[in-house]
Amino acid sequence: MHTERATPLRTRQCLLVTIETKRKLVSALFAWNKLSSTFIFHNDLPETMDAVLLHGEAELYIKSLEKMSLREIGSPKWFRQHEFIEKLNMQAILNAQASQEEFVKDLFVSLGKIPTLVHAMILTEVWKHKVFPIICKLKDFNPKSTFLLYMVIHHEATIINLLETIMYHKESSEAADDAVIDLVDYCHRKLTLLAGRSVCGEIPAEDRITHVQLTDGTSIQDLQRQSDMLEFEISVKALSVLCYITDHIESLSFSVLSRMLSTHNLPCVLVQLVENCPWNRGKEKYTEGKWRPVLPEDQQKLSKHDGQVWIALLNLVLKPDCQRKYDFNNFNISQLLKLRGFLTDTVIDQLPNLVDLKNFLSHLALTDPAPPKKDLILEQLPEIWNYIVNENTNKWKAIAKHQVTHVFNPSENELREQASRLANTYNLDVMENLIPDKPKCGACGRLGAKRCSRCQGEWYCNRECQVKHWPKHKPVCQLMTETTQKLQKELDFRS
Repeated sequence: MHTERATPLRTRQCLLVTIETKRKLVSALFAWNKLSSTFIFHNDLPETMDAVLLHGEAELYIKSLEKMSLREIGSPKWFRQHEFIEKLNMQAILNAQASQEEFVKDLFVSLGKIPTLVHAMILTEVWKHKVFPIICKLKDFNPKSTFLLYMVIHHEATIINLLETIMYHKESSEAADDAVIDLVDYCHRKLTLLAGRSVCGEIPAEDRITHVQLTDGTSIQDLQRQSDMLEFEISVKALSVLCYITDHIESLSFSVLSRMLSTHNLPCVLVQLVENCPWNRGKEKYTEGKWRPVLPEDQQKLSKHDGQVWIALLNLVLKPDCQRKYDFNNFNISQLLKLRGFLTDTVIDQLPNLVDLKNFLSHLALTDPAPPKKDLILEQLPEIWNYIVNENTNKWKAIAKHQVTHVFNPSENELREQASRLANTYNLDVMENLIPDKPKCGACGRLGAKRCSRCQGEWYCNRECQVKHWPKHKPVCQLMTETTQKLQKELDFRS
């Protein structure tokens, strides 16, 4: 039963920072100093890529992961770990997508590194809340490129995406140990923010990043806006992680259950998401990292995110352990009864298990459940967020100034080296195998069959479309070709 209802809702074909976006992002790496696509396109690679990492490589990467301090964010050591996590993320998705052995998940479980992953994610979250705003306000900070800052900002997104893939499994929740409490708190923060922004009409109305913005260079102000838009994507992924945690709640500690039901009252937060449906705005729905038009006949179809909210509600309201723990007081009952208006026949046809929830709510409306027993327990408390904040209180500005001076204003040579490493990390051929939407023809929008042979950056369905599109593509193509030749000469000269 668990597999039948959960598997269709699992994200298997999309990276949090969408692969299509990352492909464009990499192709525009550091346009300010004309770094070329020499670092990006590997023409000697095979046409199809089966793996980003071998089992042994993944094991070494995961073993090397360690908890870092806030001050270390953006350092060379931090960036190496970031590259490792990016590759592990892509490999985990490849395995899940192909229904292969998920050895990345197995290694995280056996090596006990899921808590380290949670720590890295929350560390980045704290940095974005406490340090990044200070950096944005520093008047004398005018970096040649904001790309390194962007990589730090999207690090949280990469980790929550990796967690979404591996937390699908029961053993992952068990292996997370005490970090599950911190992960539940993290999901609560994100879902509360998502519900609040939806009520206030602050859900982003566009996809997060464009090729033009990257090519033209991204200012600090643009970076702040991109960070806000990225927050929406992260919150949606947090919903997936929470759904998987509730699926395995019987195997988790009583403190996790208490945290979700008593401390955070997550059923009521989920009711807010059902009411406001932040991933649905009229004729468009947010799916696989993009806002996409929806045909009139598909308007009533549940999206993956709708399904995850309902499954989490089923788990938190109907599972016996949850019913014994949850306080069905007047306020909570009034909130839960709002769900009856959304449990239409169309919705129940798509998720038949919801008939059990509908029947329970009908019974709840006519009864007065007894309050939960107040057992004496030793409750576990989240440690990661509080530890990071307490350790760095009154140091935020000093950390920001240190990072501005030593991390986010690199020399040209440092940028070139970083570009080379990132291009190796974001292998184009592998990433394009993961794109939910295959490359489209630059002229007509149909499925692309071949790249431009000169710049490798544009796709076409046939020769006629390529010729038709050439007047528009020519300036970009020439720029990429010229910069490639220029950089190649520099590299040949230095060697």
